[in-house]
Amino acid sequence: MSQARQNILGRLREGRQALSDSKHFQVPASDFALVRDRSWNAAEKLDLFQQKIESVHGEVHRISADTWIPELIRLLAEKKIRNLLVSDRKQPALELREQWHADLPQLLSYQRPIEDWKSELFNQVDASLTTCRGGIAETGSLILWPDEDEPRLMSLVPPVHFVLLQADQIYSTFYQAMSEQGWAEQGMPTNALLISGPSKTADIEQTLAYGVHGPAELVVLVLE
Repeated sequence: MSQARQNILGRLREGRQALSDSKHFQVPASDFALVRDRSWNAAEKLDLFQQKIESVHGEVHRISADTWIPELIRLLAEKKIRNLLVSDRKQPALELREQWHADLPQLLSYQRPIEDWKSELFNQVDASLTTCRGGIAETGSLILWPDEDEPRLMSLVPPVHFVLLQADQIYSTFYQAMSEQGWAEQGMPTNALLISGPSKTADIEQTLAYGVHGPAELVVLVLE
Protein backbone atom coordinates (compact mmCIF):
# COMPACT_ATOMS: atom_id res chain seq x y z
CA MET A 1 0.00 0.00 0.00
CA SER A 2 1.37 3.39 -0.98
CA GLN A 3 2.15 6.01 1.67
CA ALA A 4 -0.46 8.40 0.21
CA ARG A 5 -3.17 5.74 0.52
CA GLN A 6 -2.17 5.00 4.10
CA ASN A 7 -2.38 8.70 4.95
CA ILE A 8 -5.88 9.01 3.48
CA LEU A 9 -7.17 5.94 5.33
CA GLY A 10 -5.60 7.19 8.53
CA ARG A 11 -7.40 10.51 8.32
CA LEU A 12 -10.70 8.73 7.61
CA ARG A 13 -10.26 6.57 10.72
CA GLU A 14 -9.47 9.63 12.82
CA GLY A 15 -12.54 11.41 11.53
CA ARG A 16 -14.78 8.42 12.25
CA GLN A 17 -13.41 8.18 15.77
CA ALA A 18 -14.05 11.88 16.33
CA LEU A 19 -17.66 11.55 15.21
CA SER A 20 -18.24 8.62 17.55
CA ASP A 21 -17.06 10.71 20.50
CA SER A 22 -19.86 13.08 21.58
CA LYS A 23 -17.30 15.48 23.04
CA HIS A 24 -16.09 16.24 19.53
CA PHE A 25 -19.45 16.52 17.75
CA GLN A 26 -22.48 18.64 18.59
CA VAL A 27 -25.54 19.38 16.53
CA PRO A 28 -25.52 23.12 15.81
CA ALA A 29 -28.48 25.07 17.16
CA SER A 30 -30.81 26.50 14.53
CA ASP A 31 -31.45 30.22 14.61
CA PHE A 32 -34.49 31.37 12.60
CA ALA A 33 -34.17 35.00 13.64
CA LEU A 34 -33.07 36.02 10.16
CA VAL A 35 -36.26 34.72 8.55
CA ARG A 36 -38.54 35.25 11.55
CA ASP A 37 -37.89 38.79 12.70
CA ARG A 38 -39.70 41.07 10.27
CA SER A 39 -41.83 44.01 11.37
CA TRP A 40 -43.59 45.09 8.19
CA ASN A 41 -47.14 46.33 8.61
CA ALA A 42 -50.00 45.29 6.33
CA ALA A 43 -49.48 48.11 3.84
CA GLU A 44 -45.74 47.49 3.65
CA LYS A 45 -46.26 43.76 3.10
CA LEU A 46 -48.66 44.40 0.24
CA ASP A 47 -46.35 46.96 -1.37
CA LEU A 48 -43.35 44.64 -1.10
CA PHE A 49 -45.29 41.65 -2.42
CA GLN A 50 -46.39 43.66 -5.45
CA GLN A 51 -42.90 45.03 -6.05
CA LYS A 52 -41.34 41.57 -5.92
CA ILE A 53 -43.83 39.78 -8.14
CA GLU A 54 -43.96 42.57 -10.72
CA SER A 55 -40.16 42.56 -10.93
CA VAL A 56 -40.42 39.12 -12.58
CA HIS A 57 -43.25 40.09 -14.95
CA GLY A 58 -46.19 39.10 -12.78
CA GLU A 59 -49.30 41.31 -12.69
CA VAL A 60 -50.94 42.60 -9.52
CA HIS A 61 -54.35 44.28 -9.44
CA ARG A 62 -55.53 45.68 -6.11
CA ILE A 63 -59.31 45.69 -5.92
CA SER A 64 -62.07 45.60 -3.34
CA ALA A 65 -63.48 42.21 -2.48
CA ASP A 66 -66.86 43.00 -4.05
CA THR A 67 -65.46 44.11 -7.43
CA TRP A 68 -63.16 41.24 -8.35
CA ILE A 69 -65.60 39.67 -10.82
CA PRO A 70 -66.02 42.84 -12.96
CA GLU A 71 -62.24 43.29 -12.87
CA LEU A 72 -61.71 39.70 -13.97
CA ILE A 73 -64.18 40.17 -16.82
CA ARG A 74 -62.31 43.29 -17.91
CA LEU A 75 -58.98 41.46 -17.90
CA LEU A 76 -60.41 38.51 -19.83
CA ALA A 77 -61.59 40.87 -22.55
CA GLU A 78 -58.30 42.76 -22.55
CA LYS A 79 -56.31 39.55 -22.97
CA LYS A 80 -58.80 38.10 -25.50
CA ILE A 81 -59.42 35.01 -23.35
CA ARG A 82 -61.95 32.63 -24.95
CA ASN A 83 -62.49 30.31 -21.99
CA LEU A 84 -61.63 30.04 -18.30
CA LEU A 85 -61.07 26.91 -16.23
CA VAL A 86 -62.51 27.26 -12.71
CA SER A 87 -63.49 25.06 -9.80
CA ASP A 88 -67.02 23.77 -9.36
CA ARG A 89 -67.02 23.89 -5.57
CA LYS A 90 -64.76 26.66 -4.26
CA GLN A 91 -66.81 29.60 -2.99
CA PRO A 92 -65.29 32.24 -5.32
CA ALA A 93 -65.96 30.00 -8.32
CA LEU A 94 -69.59 29.52 -7.24
CA GLU A 95 -69.98 33.31 -7.00
CA LEU A 96 -68.44 33.66 -10.44
CA ARG A 97 -70.79 31.14 -12.02
CA GLU A 98 -73.83 32.84 -10.49
CA GLN A 99 -72.94 36.16 -12.15
CA TRP A 100 -71.81 34.75 -15.51
CA HIS A 101 -73.77 35.03 -18.74
CA ALA A 102 -73.59 33.74 -22.31
CA ASP A 103 -71.80 36.78 -23.76
CA LEU A 104 -68.74 36.15 -21.61
CA PRO A 105 -65.93 33.62 -22.18
CA GLN A 106 -66.91 30.00 -21.62
CA LEU A 107 -66.41 28.64 -18.11
CA LEU A 108 -64.84 25.19 -18.05
CA SER A 109 -64.85 22.57 -15.29
CA TYR A 110 -62.22 20.09 -14.16
CA GLN A 111 -64.62 17.18 -13.64
CA ARG A 112 -63.04 14.40 -15.69
CA PRO A 113 -59.90 12.31 -15.16
CA ILE A 114 -56.96 13.92 -16.94
CA GLU A 115 -56.71 10.95 -19.32
CA ASP A 116 -60.17 11.80 -20.70
CA TRP A 117 -59.43 15.38 -21.70
CA LYS A 118 -55.66 15.80 -21.70
CA SER A 119 -55.52 17.04 -25.31
CA GLU A 120 -58.25 19.62 -24.66
CA LEU A 121 -56.59 20.87 -21.47
CA PHE A 122 -53.17 21.28 -23.07
CA ASN A 123 -54.31 22.71 -26.40
CA GLN A 124 -57.64 24.50 -25.99
CA VAL A 125 -57.82 26.01 -22.49
CA ASP A 126 -56.80 29.68 -22.50
CA ALA A 127 -56.73 30.50 -18.80
CA SER A 128 -57.51 29.27 -15.30
CA LEU A 129 -58.58 30.83 -12.02
CA THR A 130 -57.50 29.45 -8.63
CA THR A 131 -57.51 30.51 -5.02
CA CYS A 132 -54.40 30.40 -2.83
CA ARG A 133 -53.39 29.98 0.80
CA GLY A 134 -51.67 33.36 0.96
CA GLY A 135 -48.68 35.33 -0.24
CA ILE A 136 -45.12 35.95 0.98
CA ALA A 137 -44.00 39.57 0.90
CA GLU A 138 -40.27 38.92 1.20
CA THR A 139 -40.11 36.88 -1.99
CA GLY A 140 -43.28 37.87 -3.85
CA SER A 141 -44.55 34.29 -3.75
CA LEU A 142 -48.02 32.74 -3.78
CA ILE A 143 -48.83 29.65 -1.69
CA LEU A 144 -50.99 27.11 -3.53
CA TRP A 145 -52.28 23.86 -2.03
CA PRO A 146 -53.80 21.92 -4.95
CA ASP A 147 -56.67 19.58 -4.13
CA GLU A 148 -59.42 17.70 -5.98
CA ASP A 149 -61.33 20.98 -6.51
CA GLU A 150 -58.28 22.79 -7.92
CA PRO A 151 -55.80 20.18 -9.19
CA ARG A 152 -52.19 21.15 -9.75
CA LEU A 153 -52.57 21.18 -13.55
CA MET A 154 -54.96 24.14 -13.26
CA SER A 155 -52.03 26.34 -12.26
CA LEU A 156 -49.49 24.62 -14.47
CA VAL A 157 -50.97 24.13 -17.95
CA PRO A 158 -53.15 27.07 -19.12
CA PRO A 159 -51.13 29.95 -20.66
CA VAL A 160 -52.70 32.52 -18.29
CA HIS A 161 -53.14 31.88 -14.57
CA PHE A 162 -55.39 34.16 -12.50
CA VAL A 163 -55.06 33.91 -8.71
CA LEU A 164 -57.30 35.36 -6.00
CA LEU A 165 -55.31 36.56 -2.96
CA GLN A 166 -56.80 38.02 0.21
CA ALA A 167 -54.75 41.08 1.24
CA ASP A 168 -54.87 40.05 4.91
CA GLN A 169 -53.26 36.71 4.02
CA ILE A 170 -49.94 38.20 2.93
CA TYR A 171 -47.19 37.11 5.33
CA SER A 172 -43.84 38.75 5.84
CA THR A 173 -41.80 35.57 5.37
CA PHE A 174 -42.12 31.91 4.45
CA TYR A 175 -41.38 31.05 8.08
CA GLN A 176 -44.27 33.21 9.29
CA ALA A 177 -46.68 31.59 6.82
CA MET A 178 -45.70 28.08 7.93
CA SER A 179 -45.92 29.00 11.62
CA GLU A 180 -49.20 30.93 11.60
CA GLN A 181 -50.97 28.45 9.32
CA GLY A 182 -49.78 25.51 11.45
CA TRP A 183 -48.22 23.47 8.66
CA ALA A 184 -46.40 21.18 11.12
CA GLU A 185 -49.61 20.31 12.96
CA GLN A 186 -52.05 19.89 10.08
CA GLY A 187 -49.69 18.35 7.55
CA MET A 188 -49.05 19.37 3.97
CA PRO A 189 -50.54 18.30 0.64
CA THR A 190 -48.54 16.23 -1.81
CA ASN A 191 -48.16 19.16 -4.19
CA ALA A 192 -47.74 22.29 -2.10
CA LEU A 193 -46.56 25.03 -4.45
CA LEU A 194 -44.77 28.35 -4.16
CA ILE A 195 -45.23 30.47 -7.29
CA SER A 196 -43.11 33.58 -7.71
CA GLY A 197 -44.06 34.69 -11.21
CA PRO A 198 -44.86 33.34 -14.67
CA SER A 199 -42.93 30.36 -15.99
CA LYS A 200 -39.56 31.33 -17.43
CA THR A 201 -36.29 29.74 -18.52
CA ALA A 202 -33.01 30.72 -20.15
CA ASP A 203 -31.88 27.18 -20.94
CA ILE A 204 -32.08 27.70 -24.71
CA GLU A 205 -29.10 29.75 -25.89
CA GLN A 206 -29.23 31.73 -22.62
CA THR A 207 -32.24 33.68 -23.93
CA LEU A 208 -34.99 34.38 -21.39
CA ALA A 209 -38.32 32.95 -22.53
CA TYR A 210 -41.71 32.87 -20.79
CA GLY A 211 -44.31 30.11 -20.80
CA VAL A 212 -42.00 27.22 -21.63
CA HIS A 213 -42.71 25.10 -18.54
CA GLY A 214 -45.98 26.67 -17.40
CA PRO A 215 -48.16 29.80 -17.70
CA ALA A 216 -46.65 32.72 -19.62
CA GLU A 217 -48.76 35.15 -17.58
CA LEU A 218 -49.49 35.26 -13.85
CA VAL A 219 -52.22 37.68 -12.83
CA VAL A 220 -52.88 38.24 -9.11
CA LEU A 221 -56.13 39.84 -7.98
CA VAL A 222 -55.49 41.15 -4.46
CA LEU A 223 -58.77 41.55 -2.59
CA GLU A 224 -58.50 44.43 -0.12
